[in-house]
Amino acid sequence: MTQNLANFALDGGDPREGEKNPGLFALDHGHEGRQRKGEFNIESAQVHNDPSILFEEYLHYASLTRAEEREYEGNMINRKAPWSLGGIIKNRFSKGHVHEVNAVVGDGNITTTHNNFSTVTDLEWRQASRAVRTASWGSIFFLITTDILGPSGAPWAFANNGYGPGCALYTVFGLMASISGWYVWGVYMHMDSDRYPLRDFGQAFFRVFGSEVRHLINVLQSLQMFMLVAVLILSLGGSVSQVSIGDGGINGNGLCFIVCLLIIAILGMVLGQIRTLQRFGWLANLSVWTTVITSFMAIGVSATSSPNYAVMLGSFGGPGSAFGAVNFPDGTTASAIPTRTFANTPPPGFASGGTGFLGSFQGINTIIYAYGGAMLFFNLLAEMRNPWDFWKGMLCADIFIYIVYMFFGLFQYSYQGQYTYNTAIQSINPYNYQTAGNILSIVGGLIAAALYGNIGIKVIYNNVFMELFGFPSLTTKRGKIIWVMMVPVYWSLAFIIAGAVPELGDFSSLVGAFCIGNFTYTFPALLKLGFEIKKGAMLPGEGFDEATKKYVRHDGGLKRWIRGYTKGLLLNGFNTIYLLGALVVCGLGCYSAIEALIVAFGGGSVATSFSCKSPYAAAS
Repeated sequence: MTQNLANFALDGGDPREGEKNPGLFALDHGHEGRQRKGEFNIESAQVHNDPSILFEEYLHYASLTRAEEREYEGNMINRKAPWSLGGIIKNRFSKGHVHEVNAVVGDGNITTTHNNFSTVTDLEWRQASRAVRTASWGSIFFLITTDILGPSGAPWAFANNGYGPGCALYTVFGLMASISGWYVWGVYMHMDSDRYPLRDFGQAFFRVFGSEVRHLINVLQSLQMFMLVAVLILSLGGSVSQVSIGDGGINGNGLCFIVCLLIIAILGMVLGQIRTLQRFGWLANLSVWTTVITSFMAIGVSATSSPNYAVMLGSFGGPGSAFGAVNFPDGTTASAIPTRTFANTPPPGFASGGTGFLGSFQGINTIIYAYGGAMLFFNLLAEMRNPWDFWKGMLCADIFIYIVYMFFGLFQYSYQGQYTYNTAIQSINPYNYQTAGNILSIVGGLIAAALYGNIGIKVIYNNVFMELFGFPSLTTKRGKIIWVMMVPVYWSLAFIIAGAVPELGDFSSLVGAFCIGNFTYTFPALLKLGFEIKKGAMLPGEGFDEATKKYVRHDGGLKRWIRGYTKGLLLNGFNTIYLLGALVVCGLGCYSAIEALIVAFGGGSVATSFSCKSPYAAAS
């Protein structure tokens, strides 16, 4: 998962952005929007993250919304404009929509007749909420593909596992990622409504488990975004280093490696000052295309030239390493043995990620990293005109992504074997192609890093500083000043992490195991398990009181959870096993990545913390 940019492509911008729609921005982060006197909009009126609202009440309103969507979709089809390329381009660069209450369509206009949400009828809630959602399942296919697709690490996964295990692991983890996506879709369909919209993982966990778990999810999401920025600083810094080394290592070590990382961090601080991202949708698309072009370039060049022995020796072939002893007997690139590929797990010394279990799990971590993306599924569903169709886009995207990973991974591994690096473009040898790919990677990666940083800072600001410490909204003058100061601090901390752990493959494996793996496998399983338990605990005599607008329960406490678990024992048992299995994979993945980092710092890599020595330069 190299480009988590799908949510920025919707309506041509960032759905979280305050300048685009202050009420919607506040809604995304658990706050009521600030309004001018006499102004009322649908987003700021919708109350959520309220502990007084019971789980069953969300189900009640969701059932009403789902029943009404079929009819609404039929009306939309009748009013839909004919398909055209110009219409698609116009929607892609759209600024988005700001919709107000009582969205009664008459002569193409939306009128507002209320200044107090207590007088809004259910019909008006529905009409206004429907007007906010515009994405079709075809759009979701492209957005999920944009979000998840990142094939540059696939060849390295095969290099650490071999053909057979690699194919099996990509198939199994791809299937489980699809199940996780199906779980997210199912929970959304039962918990989202016009009155109580569901927009992210934090809100979903709040409605099932409470505010404490919501805070934990938000913290982990912030951590994931922060670590992704650090990984990109390290990756793009490597691209700068490779360019500076020159053709055939003519410039020796090239530019000091830590300076290369600092250059990327400074550029990120500058780009990070762009607080309003609604007009940057085309940049997000540009970032995706740079990934596609560099991937095709990598497999094309790998078929006609030798691998990049220098980067493999510098990163994995240091003194005392098994990989270096087997593949570079004299400790130089000139002593590299011929390329080898393996049907099963590579023998000791032929997997750059480590020996035996360690190397295999490094490949698994890369596969987990590649399938990450479920974290944004709630955001995508919240933009769909008819969320019933989400499964179509998700299924098509999952099949397409699986085929691409298999093709790219098997192709480049077949030509480069054990010398396949964890970033495909940096694994090729001709300097001209390598430089072109690195420049494209820098351009696309900086865009991605700026967007990751933007999300990460906003999640921290809105869920910590605003909610806990009462900081002002980012749309105010004081909020904008605080933003200007927070961006350099955020990027400086990410630079420190990247400089302290300069081994890209092992560091990205750790991020994949601890952060991305949990959001792709562990959290969807936990969410589905809790949802089914609470849903199954409902008693026949309980129900929604239309007079008080509250759900009436007959009991509570632990016995309710036990009853809910036993009612759907088969499904809940499977999800318990899935949850525990995901936790085991996460733990083993973290262990293998940490052990690999210990080996790297013990001499397996020439790079050390805050060092000038580049892992991309090696003895010839």
